Amino acid sequence: MFINFRRIHKCQCVQLLTAILVLGMVVVCWEDLDHHVVSHMRSYTYRYLINSYDFLNSSFTLTSNRGLRKDSSNSGIWEYSYLINHPDKCQEGGADEKTGEDVLLLLFVKSSPENFEQRQAIRDTWGNESFVWSELRENVKVVFALGMHPDVRQQSRVQAALLQEDQAYRDLIQQDFVDTFHNLTAKLIMQFHWGHKYCPNAHFLMSADDDIFVHVPNLMKYLRQLMSTQSGSKDLWVGHVHRGSPPNRRKYSKYHVPYELYPWPSYPDYTAGAGYVVSGDVADKIYRATLVLNSSIYIDDVFMGICAKAMGVSPQEHVYFSGEGKAPYHPCIYDRMITSHGHAIDMRPLWQAATDPTVYSSRGSIGDLYCTAVRVLQLCLPYFQQTYSCKAAFA
Repeated sequence: MFINFRRIHKCQCVQLLTAILVLGMVVVCWEDLDHHVVSHMRSYTYRYLINSYDFLNSSFTLTSNRGLRKDSSNSGIWEYSYLINHPDKCQEGGADEKTGEDVLLLLFVKSSPENFEQRQAIRDTWGNESFVWSELRENVKVVFALGMHPDVRQQSRVQAALLQEDQAYRDLIQQDFVDTFHNLTAKLIMQFHWGHKYCPNAHFLMSADDDIFVHVPNLMKYLRQLMSTQSGSKDLWVGHVHRGSPPNRRKYSKYHVPYELYPWPSYPDYTAGAGYVVSGDVADKIYRATLVLNSSIYIDDVFMGICAKAMGVSPQEHVYFSGEGKAPYHPCIYDRMITSHGHAIDMRPLWQAATDPTVYSSRGSIGDLYCTAVRVLQLCLPYFQQTYSCKAAFA
């Protein structure tokens, strides 16, 4: 078809060129557009408006010996061997030396073998058990969950350093799987199995990354409030909730999940794996789910969601669990924050600022109004960065 451009008015030419440009951009960016917009809309619609479907079928249930996890006790459950372990961790200190039944929180920090500096920063700040006991009068046990260094050439050197580190601090729990992104589910299973076997009386279990900042005084206050209610310490799974999230189908993404592995357009609801808390009864349910569910999903927080779905547990949103976001640096944020993500190098100064007694001094009505305004400015304006949601400003 021949087009006589002389007969096309100037405005029509501009419209035509604009349409071609837009179409070209859509074609070039379609993969990202499909992943970030189309797939999320499709996933959320299917999850909540069309069919709240069952996410589990025979593909997630262990039906053969090949899928069974078996340990040395011949109980039919396989676990990786422990390279470093402290089975008496929850029987040390606290009000009851024999049973450790007074453990309020068992806190697992997911760490990589080479991240010594990050572990040390946590020990010096929010992961300091002595501080929590002396200042807050709560028995919290902190352990670092590890696998083996992925580089075979460095394993011997790194393992020797880990043994020396553990001899000094006695807080590493390590199994003999390779510590990589695709083995995060193995690390999650290790946490719940270790808690079930060695710390079954802990009221709560928390899982956190080693670049997460946990405002432990605020967390202790929150857990105490839950304990004071009739059912607050039961059926709890709280964090930053992802609802109706779609699997990533982009082949070159590290989060890629093929249809063969997960055929549905939406994941079950789950909390961001960066930091969440479960009550003791939920921890036991997740442990039992890991015994019968196929752990082929290597995204640990998604696998957690699958386990919880199988056991009838639903996540609860807490606006001051940041998930993947980073909290703004301001005293009006510190007095409410629970977790903040992305603190590989500033853990110590943030701890000093966030726990400064002046943060919690009485402000009066004018001070409260000022802090509300600050939170609105920090959380509700479009800064194009992940942080707490706007509703946290009014929570």
